[in-house]
Amino acid sequence: MTQELTELLKKALALPPAARAALAGSLLESLDDTVDGSAEEEWSREIARRIEELDSGKVKPIPWEEARRQISALRNGR
Repeated sequence: MTQELTELLKKALALPPAARAALAGSLLESLDDTVDGSAEEEWSREIARRIEELDSGKVKPIPWEEARRQISALRNGR
């Protein structure tokens, strides 16, 4: 990694989490120059379904720290 990229990475890692996530998403999108229209439609429907479940109270959100703990436990077979 060049010095310029190292400095850029250091600056990016200093951003707040939401800004880092937005930057990461933008970078990933820049790598994929083809868009699958049907996949985009399916994701839109899935997002709308999940928002409805949250709005209706059918599912309850949990803090990221708890979700991360649960994911780690699943990966570690606990």
